[in-house]
Amino acid sequence: MDPGLFLWLIARVAGLTSFAALSISLLSGLALRTAVLEWLGSNRALRSTHEYTAVLWVPLGLLHVAALLLDQTARVRPIDVAVPFQVPYGSLAIGLGTVSLELFAVVAVTGWLKRRLKPRLWHWLHRLSYAAFGVLFLHAVLGGTDFSDPLVSAAGWGVTVALATLGLARLVWGRLPA
Repeated sequence: MDPGLFLWLIARVAGLTSFAALSISLLSGLALRTAVLEWLGSNRALRSTHEYTAVLWVPLGLLHVAALLLDQTARVRPIDVAVPFQVPYGSLAIGLGTVSLELFAVVAVTGWLKRRLKPRLWHWLHRLSYAAFGVLFLHAVLGGTDFSDPLVSAAGWGVTVALATLGLARLVWGRLPA
C-alpha cells in the first residue's frame, strides 16, 4: 500500500473515532447533568462512560494530527497544530481543527486538575467542551471528506442536534425529570 494513502486512512479513521469518543463523552456528561438518559444505566455507568471516553479521544486525536503531519499530501506543518488558520489551503477547516484541539486540551488538562481548582472555575472551564465540540463539528463538516458519506453525516448531525437539544433544555429547565 502506498505510504501516503496509508497515512491518509489512519488520519481519517483516527479523526472519526476521536469524534465518536468526544460525542459519547459529551452526551454521557450531559446525560449526567440532565437525568434524561437515566433509563440507560446508573449514574456510575454513565460517569464511567464519560470519564473513559473523555480520555480515549486524546490518543485518537493525537494519532489524527500525527498522521496528517507525516502525510506529504496533507501539507500540515507543526506550526499549524499550534497556530490556527495558517495552512495555505483549507485554512478555515484546518484552523477550526486546531482551535478545537486547543479547547479540548484545556478541558482535558483542567479535568485532571479538577481537585486543585475552585469548583466554579472548573465548571466554567469544563463547559468549554460544548464550544470545542461545535468548532470540531464545523471542522469535520468543512474539512472532513467522510462527512460526504450519508451515514457519517447523519451520525454527526444527529449527535450535534442531540447535544444542542439537551444543552438548551439544561439551560432552560435545569436538571430534567427522568
